[in-house]
Amino acid sequence: MTRKIPSREELARSGSLEELYGKLDLVGIAPGWNKKTPSLWSAPKKNFQPAHWAYEQARGALDAAGRLINTELAERRNLILFNPASEASYGTVRTLVAAYQMIMPGEWARSHRHTPNALRLILDSEPGTYTEVDGVKIAMEPGDVLLTPNWSSHGHGNDSRACAYWLDFLDVPLVQLLEPMFFEPAEEDGESGKDASAGAPPTKDSPFVFPLSETLRHLDAAAPNPSGPFGTSVQLGNPAMDTIGLHVMRLAPRTKTATLQTTANNIYAVVQGSGATTIDGERFAWRRGDVIAAPAWRPHCHEAGDDALLLRVTDEPVMQRLGLLRVERPRGKADDGLTCC
Repeated sequence: MTRKIPSREELARSGSLEELYGKLDLVGIAPGWNKKTPSLWSAPKKNFQPAHWAYEQARGALDAAGRLINTELAERRNLILFNPASEASYGTVRTLVAAYQMIMPGEWARSHRHTPNALRLILDSEPGTYTEVDGVKIAMEPGDVLLTPNWSSHGHGNDSRACAYWLDFLDVPLVQLLEPMFFEPAEEDGESGKDASAGAPPTKDSPFVFPLSETLRHLDAAAPNPSGPFGTSVQLGNPAMDTIGLHVMRLAPRTKTATLQTTANNIYAVVQGSGATTIDGERFAWRRGDVIAAPAWRPHCHEAGDDALLLRVTDEPVMQRLGLLRVERPRGKADDGLTCC
């Protein structure tokens, strides 16, 4: 049954608010003074929850997946770290997603490209493991950070005798929200990027890799700040990607960092060491390879049990560019209860 669309005159003759509301509904207009939920609020909502994922569990699941699915059937053999508050079972924080990935000896994860920016932190690998970015094979060694920027073709190969494991980070949730999503395979059926570049040895001479050895050298030269919100920290790139900032943090043993509260979303991945992060009063113990999600406006701080390195993956560049970045130092517990460590 077709509903009659009210004319201007019929709308003007509405004798009550209820009658007007009914007619407005028929023309797809809502009264701004009668919204079911407010469109503005005094402070950021905390829709995404703090969370922690253990590498040990993910590695066990990836080992099982290695027996059950191969790279011919799966675009990538990966495990998505979805936020417990996310209804779509996707998105580690609002704008970023993290995933554990594994490639077995002799495998080639076929090349593709997409508009989301991506990067990976290598956790465990042997010589002969590589990512091929725009035709260049880049060696993947533990602690290295590799980039695959927007629309760069990339595939992964493993010529070693051991499985390789790493963490992926992408801005897919942000691109999904903004909607400029494009994806395409970079290989025809049956074509192997591994075969096409078999003669080229993996290299570290690329703007798309931050070797751990160089990162440690920069940390050694950085001004120590053990009790700052990020410990002693260096930035990878300036920023590394248009939408994703990368920082490596060195945490001193048994030293608590200052509490941070920011509109930027942060994901922390443990490069080495052990410790704990407290987010909005919830404590998460971590060790090498683990991932911690600190969503926007959740006050959080860190404490290492021994010398620790964390990779901070953040959407700060987006917030800065849009003029939406706000960083605050919460007051003490006696004032407002926000101190978390």
